[in-house]
Amino acid sequence: MSHNFPDQDLDLSFLFDIADGSNEFIIESIDMFLVQTPELIENINAAIETKNWPVAASGAHKLKSNLGFFGMPASQATMQEVEIMAKTGTPDTHLLISKFNEVKETIATNIISLTKVKAELEG
Repeated sequence: MSHNFPDQDLDLSFLFDIADGSNEFIIESIDMFLVQTPELIENINAAIETKNWPVAASGAHKLKSNLGFFGMPASQATMQEVEIMAKTGTPDTHLLISKFNEVKETIATNIISLTKVKAELEG
């Protein structure tokens, strides 16, 4: 089973390395991602809609960390940009939303892949 999906900005090598052979650890980690990430996305989305830039920046920071753990460097870098823009307090809203939407699309695709990986490990 491959754990690297370069066309999706997803590489689970780090996760598998630190799991040290524990499928249970990988499954639990994926479960946390599947629960926490949509919540973070929703919180960031709501903060952007209400122009609550400190909350958007904080959410982007948390999401950025999760993306790094799951080998999504391009999305992680884009969320870094979103975080920095939100921290200015007066971002180019259209650019910020565009970058955030780009990451949301990638995550949506990756959630499908992560769900499949989890199912394979459970099976």
